[in-house]
Amino acid sequence: MVKKIRTPTSCIFTILATLVIAAGCKSVVERQDVRPRVLRDVPSQNLAYRLTPDTTPPTTTIEADDLLEKVEAIATEFSTKRTDDALLRTVKSPDGRRVLAVYAAADEPGAAFRIDLYNAEGQFLRNVIPPDLSCYFPETVSWSPDGNFINFIARKRAAANPTPTPPPDVLPDPSLSPLPSPSVAPVFAPVASFSTEQIYISNRDGYDLKPLTAREGLIYFYFAWAPDGHALVALACKEEEWTERERQSRTPAGRPRLIMLDGSERLLDDGLTEALPVWSSDASKVATAFNTDVAIYDTGSNKPTQARIALRDQLISASIAYDEAAARKAAPSPSGSPQSQGASATASPAPSPASTREPASFNPIIRLEWPSPERLYFQTAYVRLRPIEAFTFPRWHLLSLSAQAAILK
Repeated sequence: MVKKIRTPTSCIFTILATLVIAAGCKSVVERQDVRPRVLRDVPSQNLAYRLTPDTTPPTTTIEADDLLEKVEAIATEFSTKRTDDALLRTVKSPDGRRVLAVYAAADEPGAAFRIDLYNAEGQFLRNVIPPDLSCYFPETVSWSPDGNFINFIARKRAAANPTPTPPPDVLPDPSLSPLPSPSVAPVFAPVASFSTEQIYISNRDGYDLKPLTAREGLIYFYFAWAPDGHALVALACKEEEWTERERQSRTPAGRPRLIMLDGSERLLDDGLTEALPVWSSDASKVATAFNTDVAIYDTGSNKPTQARIALRDQLISASIAYDEAAARKAAPSPSGSPQSQGASATASPAPSPASTREPASFNPIIRLEWPSPERLYFQTAYVRLRPIEAFTFPRWHLLSLSAQAAILK
């Protein structure tokens, strides 16, 4: 008689549980037998997209005038008591309890400015900037998303011209007591400074100030916090590159970099871009643009990927339709009045390779907004800096993002 061997039920469950746990430990990013539950799990290189040209602007768009709004109590303080200083903007902390006052001081040259800390009621708390630093790019002054840090861009302050020694007949009498100083300057701990603009960080009280970047010769002219506060994305260029573009009256361009809170950096791309990088709302990716290409980078993966979405042909096709619709709208109708037909983004096919003239409204990408993981907006326009700064043919477009289809096992 053959005796059957029975595997205990508990052993079977143990084996199955082990297999399930092992499968679960493998990253969703690396598996092809499941669909990601959220878009943040999809590597940039596996994103699919659909372009919707000439759409309405995103509701999250912040206009330049919004950056110039000022807290009334602080604005009154400057207009009545600090008349030698010009208030440029105020920046509220996320909890609204503290405010940074960004102002041009009489003793600061050119575009340099300083920062003071106030409370929400307009009461001065302290100076934030040491006397040997000068701040630049006032639009970048910001709080971290949790309100625990203050950030700005600064460089070593230019040395003041020495005061000539007065002639002997006007030297002060050493027997006389010196006049008392009307005020006592704040005491600052020593802070490293550089000859080119770097990103600085302090705590919410304005103390523990230190440079977050320390790359002499690079000019950091833009940065933005991740929505979850784990890192910053920045643009930086070499000093000679900045000077050359300034000489040509071109907008600044830099290489996108990911900067962690410990000061470590990851260069995202070696190409120069004029489009300021933006974070996805889930803080998993960063996007910028190179001419008519949109570039997307992973920020939180051990094996980060990147994607380059080439949109030139589709944007040319949309621009042809846009220009034709604009021409029809401007042309007089049989009754003698201009037609009112709107622009269609899909009316005309893409031009043939033999085309020699680009549509008038076909321009590079100058701005991006990423209000939700699946919706990435970008604006195309022609930017003229001189003699008068202006935008020609500003148009918003939408990239709808999703995961590429995968063969399921």
